[in-house]
Amino acid sequence: MMAWRPLIAASILTADFGHLDRAVRKLERAGVDRLHLDVMDGHFVPNLTFGPDIVAAFRRLTSLPLDVHLMIAEPARYMDRFLDAEPDTVTFHVEAAETDDSKAGALQSVRSAGRGAGLAVSPGTPIDLVRPFLDLVDVVMVMTVEPGFGGQRFMADAAPKMSVASAWLGEAGGQGMVHVDGGVNRDTAALAGRWGADVYVVGSALFQRGQDATDEVRLVRERAWAGRMESSLERTPAGPRAG
Repeated sequence: MMAWRPLIAASILTADFGHLDRAVRKLERAGVDRLHLDVMDGHFVPNLTFGPDIVAAFRRLTSLPLDVHLMIAEPARYMDRFLDAEPDTVTFHVEAAETDDSKAGALQSVRSAGRGAGLAVSPGTPIDLVRPFLDLVDVVMVMTVEPGFGGQRFMADAAPKMSVASAWLGEAGGQGMVHVDGGVNRDTAALAGRWGADVYVVGSALFQRGQDATDEVRLVRERAWAGRMESSLERTPAGPRAG
């Protein structure tokens, strides 16, 4: 069994899209573990980013795992196109206006393609809405900002959902991972670690002028680890899980 290690997923939402190759090389040198790609349709959230063609472009640029985060109104409708772009995980929102059967079918499609399937939950949404799908998910993504824009502040009130999700995934066999997305940086990583996050989505903190991305990755990892170890000693809210 492998020892637990915090994983850093770099969100490219604030990267320079005119030089994606440079952005990817920078993130690889900084030591990130994964790339996090936010897809927004202008309907589910009031912002518009990119579609499966850009995901496929990232796949050609790097061998790092790609986590696709669909903030779109009809994830089931477009799932095949995103799977064709060869991501490693695809996560969509439990709040999407589709039937439970449609959501379950979309999750199963991701798994049938050999990819990790995930559900995201926004700050104002009860984590209990994820529970009926636990047998079909490999990722539970807890949003600690309102979905749709980068650069927002971490919402600590949403953090306890990570502990609940971590416990559920552990009961289901311990293979799934809790992702935390929104306002994650060196100042918030310890709190996310204490609440049980496995994957830390770091965005704007990696692209700030005058700030070294390598230092940010190192500090987020170290502080996430410290937070998890602290929770282990306290036995609350969540102890470390192998992953």
